Amino acid sequence: MLRPLIVGNWKMNNTIHQSVELVMKLREFVKTERDTDIIIAPPFTALHHVGFLIADTPIRLAAQNMHHEKTGAFTGDLSGEMLKDVGCEYVILGHSERRKCHCETDETVNRKLKAAIRDELKPIVCVGESLEQREAGDAIRTIKAQVKGSLKGLGPGMVKNMAIAYEPVWAIGTGKTASPTEAEEIHNTIRELLFELFGRNATENIRIIYGGSVTPENIDSLMAQANIDGVLVGGASLKADSFARIISFKESI
Repeated sequence: MLRPLIVGNWKMNNTIHQSVELVMKLREFVKTERDTDIIIAPPFTALHHVGFLIADTPIRLAAQNMHHEKTGAFTGDLSGEMLKDVGCEYVILGHSERRKCHCETDETVNRKLKAAIRDELKPIVCVGESLEQREAGDAIRTIKAQVKGSLKGLGPGMVKNMAIAYEPVWAIGTGKTASPTEAEEIHNTIRELLFELFGRNATENIRIIYGGSVTPENIDSLMAQANIDGVLVGGASLKADSFARIISFKESI
């Protein structure tokens, strides 16, 4: 079993003050090292403050997005170097909300992914099908195309530090969750595809995590699946007690 990866994506929530309050509560739950990697992704405005407060804890910092260029006339964007400078170790790429609201494609995700690797950030690459694609029987074909497109041009030595997040679009923020069996099928498909693309040795330690209305109530059944190596949590990561319960899933399996 791979070391579990639990990621809290705060999205466009929390002022600096609210972020500090939440992190101070999380610090009480996560005082010592665990056998789980715990990541939080605050909004850009709170990265510096949150990074300072978690520096001496097992919690690590992620950004929710980045630009593929190092510098330049890209108003409103941040580079990987800037994210590293503020303490980020991870970056979320290709989230379905970015794909939908900001017209990101597999091609743009691919450019950002290569930039993240260049800048020594650990990427969390998101893929997921829409409800229409699932109902049409195209879920697996869609996921395979997204993985191939997002990871295009990478060599086996470039993928070892990344994670793949499977987030069915129809389950994000809706309260609906893919059943553990449905999620396991997609995760297994992604793992086999990674073996095919890059070889087993290069990809056997890539964690494939699930996202989409993850809650304290469904975390145990999700994490009991053989190919689910962690979760990408949205709304439930905005409350310290619910996120702490998700982090502590093993205690209740």
